[in-house]
Amino acid sequence: MAEGRTHRPLIHSSRCHSCDVCIRGCPAEFIPEYRLEEESLRGTLYRGKMEGKTPEGKIPLPPCQQACPIHQDARGYVALIAKGKFKEALELVREVNPLPAVCGFICHHPCEEACLREDVDHPIPIRMLKRFIAEYERKRERPKKGPRKKRREKILVVGSGPAGLTCANDLALLGFGVTIFEALPVLGGMLRVGIPEFRLPREILQMEIDGIMELGVEMKTDHSFRFNGNSRTLKRSGFDAIFLSMGAHQSSKLNIPGESLRGIFPGVEFLRDINLGRDVVLGKKVSIIGGGNVAIDVARSALRLGSKQVDLYYRRSRKEMPAISEEVEEAIQEGVKIHLLVAPVRMIGRGGKAIRMECIRMRLGEPDERGRRKPIPIQGSNFKVTAETIIAAIGQSVDQGSLKGLERNPDGTIHVDQTTGETTIKGVFAGGDMVTGPGWAIDAISAGKRGAEAIAEYLT
Repeated sequence: MAEGRTHRPLIHSSRCHSCDVCIRGCPAEFIPEYRLEEESLRGTLYRGKMEGKTPEGKIPLPPCQQACPIHQDARGYVALIAKGKFKEALELVREVNPLPAVCGFICHHPCEEACLREDVDHPIPIRMLKRFIAEYERKRERPKKGPRKKRREKILVVGSGPAGLTCANDLALLGFGVTIFEALPVLGGMLRVGIPEFRLPREILQMEIDGIMELGVEMKTDHSFRFNGNSRTLKRSGFDAIFLSMGAHQSSKLNIPGESLRGIFPGVEFLRDINLGRDVVLGKKVSIIGGGNVAIDVARSALRLGSKQVDLYYRRSRKEMPAISEEVEEAIQEGVKIHLLVAPVRMIGRGGKAIRMECIRMRLGEPDERGRRKPIPIQGSNFKVTAETIIAAIGQSVDQGSLKGLERNPDGTIHVDQTTGETTIKGVFAGGDMVTGPGWAIDAISAGKRGAEAIAEYLT
């Protein structure tokens, strides 16, 4: 049991019966002083979560807020929702996140993984609560917002994915004139063409885009942008600064024999064709290679297109799969068969068309530079599988064709100043997947916010 003031219980371990009275309230409600207490159970949990993560001398953020790439005040809006203040909760979210509804549907919610409630029973469903208040807003008129003062400088944002939309939103709120160029015929970048509609409804995404357009942001589709290799591009463009956020829209290659046979598709391009309404014809038996969100989205999309058997092959174990665990579970429930510790070694065709795939079984070795255990082939374990369609979804890369003159990293991403996001050309900034490689939407949102802040500082 616990004794002490009701709002600040003290631990007496010898008398504790694990009644949870002292921590029954949501951690979003705890007061700052708990962070420094030694006897408070909540303070103890807090320090355990944050040990080694907070710079010395600084008061730590709540673990959920610290884990979020944009430091969203999760405890604040969860507390407001608990009190029935849905409008105020959404306003708090929108202070730093221009895409709350999108995040409510697709975010990988690192905040929940850091939630203190996990040490008591289970984490607060932060993502679903964000989705709830965003859905609630659809039935109400959105409050008008805008910049306090208009500025004369004009900024070009290239790409309308989460990084570009966020950068445009934040710059518009600061009073800058912002124009977005999007090469695709639709707005939203990978949010629109890389994520299936069953995961992110199009009306939800459009609602978020409309809100940013209401700030005065001009958005042009079918408008590609090519960099000519020097700073004259910026001067001739008529803009005072440029933010590049063109994403990573090219699928990585398998680099195995037979990859060019008919019936073998790249995962990112496959999803783009579906989301743009193009005709996609699959066989009844589909094999998919990969373990990330793209691979899972491809598998679930194949089922919806009428394929009767969908098998997914991944070279590591389930624990190492980078896809969101809930999405993997849903894929399994829908009928996707997942084969672990398997990798393809060659494609087998007949008449120029792929009919089979030869694979080899793997075992896990030591962790690689990212902490995932390295897959090692088991010699002599080769086997063949039959498939009418094979889709490779093993990664993405940046299109290099439109980026002449920009310094690149060894992996093909764009090199930028780690603090400002500025490229090697003055006045040209970049962020999102084209800088980091394929990542999460919330990381791209964070990059867009940093880009907007850096551009505002550069221009003022």
